[in-house]
Amino acid sequence: MQIMYRSTRSSELRVTASQAVLQGLAPDGGLFVPEKIPHFTPDWTAMAAQSYQETALQVMSLLLTDYTQEELRNCIDRAYDSKFDIPQITCLRETDGVWYLELFHGATIAFKDMALSILPHLMTTAAAKNGVTDEIVILTATSGDTGKAAMAGFADVPGTRIIVFYPKGGVSSVQERQMVTQKGANVHVVGINGNFDDAQSAVKKIFSDEKMKERMAQAGKRFSSANSINIGRLVPQIVYYFYAYGQLVKDGKVPAGEKINITVPTGNFGNILAAYYAKQMGLPVRKLVCASNENKVLVDFFRTGAYDRNRSFMLTSSPSMDILISSNLERLIYQIAGEDPQVTKKLMESLGSSGVYCITDAMKAGLKDFYGNYATQSETSDEILRVYDSYGYVIDTHTAVASRVCRKYQADTGDHTPMVTASTASPYKFARTVVCAIRPELQSKTDFELIDALHEISGTAIPQAIEDIRSAPILHRTVVDVKCNQHSREYIYGYQFYIRINGFSDHRRRSVHRLFLVPADV
Repeated sequence: MQIMYRSTRSSELRVTASQAVLQGLAPDGGLFVPEKIPHFTPDWTAMAAQSYQETALQVMSLLLTDYTQEELRNCIDRAYDSKFDIPQITCLRETDGVWYLELFHGATIAFKDMALSILPHLMTTAAAKNGVTDEIVILTATSGDTGKAAMAGFADVPGTRIIVFYPKGGVSSVQERQMVTQKGANVHVVGINGNFDDAQSAVKKIFSDEKMKERMAQAGKRFSSANSINIGRLVPQIVYYFYAYGQLVKDGKVPAGEKINITVPTGNFGNILAAYYAKQMGLPVRKLVCASNENKVLVDFFRTGAYDRNRSFMLTSSPSMDILISSNLERLIYQIAGEDPQVTKKLMESLGSSGVYCITDAMKAGLKDFYGNYATQSETSDEILRVYDSYGYVIDTHTAVASRVCRKYQADTGDHTPMVTASTASPYKFARTVVCAIRPELQSKTDFELIDALHEISGTAIPQAIEDIRSAPILHRTVVDVKCNQHSREYIYGYQFYIRINGFSDHRRRSVHRLFLVPADV
């Protein structure tokens, strides 16, 4: 069955999967969604025996229907290879009836590798299928992990260029060092004196700027995205939930067909939305537990039906979740609105203008699959220590948020359905917080001394991704402000951005500080 894709904000636009992957964001500012979520009843005995690559082909072929089996298999084989440090790509670690799904065994030791290892191949294949010869310029805002994983995936890929924006001071020291040391002639990194929401909002504005699109076309270039707003990021994330369930069946932990719960540490809502899509496709899931840190805009939404980003932005020890505008929630809104693009568009416009929208009671009923709660900073540290003391297992800060919220869910509901908790990053990416939660007396140590201490505490090998940045030179030093001042107002993002993508000359070094994020009224 051919699956076509529509925008969440328009009933007119209809594209193939490969076209949706190429565009990233719909021209009207909406997100691409499948017209129909395909449902299938897996043979769990057979799926339990599959490799990760085989499961990926089975699941992705249901949604990316204009890719041939050969094309998908080629993308999958090139993505899920020796870049991952375990042959099974991901694995489950059990502690007291909860299975941590380790999604950090890729090249950049974060769950983003699971999708961003394959996105460049999906995108270049899509370009060939659609006769696109333009250079594809990937614009990406990151809260910490997407940027590095995207750069690693697209580095020196012919016909592409990638530009990543990250919040300066809003990511861990390891996350930042991973980004600013990234090699690749087509790779560019820009820190912003703002937060992730500032970067993400401005990137979306660039996507919807018609004059900018004209300039890009004249230069033989086109934009796309590596954020989870791109359906090519989201579809591969569905795979690992099916694979995890198959492994539970294989190991005799869950009878085939019995339901599980899934807890996901959530910021931009993409990872948990993938689990929601997996449930709709036939994965036996009872409840999806949305775990937030103190930026708990999603928790409040699930409890009240009101999404309100007008609140203080908190910098936490789980920076990849420091987000107040969860872009992928728009896809869920579209679905619970009865796939009505006008309702979705109106709500998103309200979010843009006032920072708030409220859904109807009927729409709230569509949230029954979800439970939301959050963990404070102290609870996050306490959970790292509890899991280590009880099981000798070291988890990162984002996984600790999920673990704590998982326990809150079980206490609140009495539901002890087998639980899979997404473990989204290696603790080595957040060594300072993790080690100091377990051994607070080490807090005066340097970052790399703490990494060595974590090696001793956990008994695990220091990932190659960490060893690589110990002495790697800083290659990217550009930092820009969120708003241009009056003096530099002539350097609006369209003009100056055009200069950047057309040569990166010495002019960049003189004026790039006036480059990018301009007031909305410019």
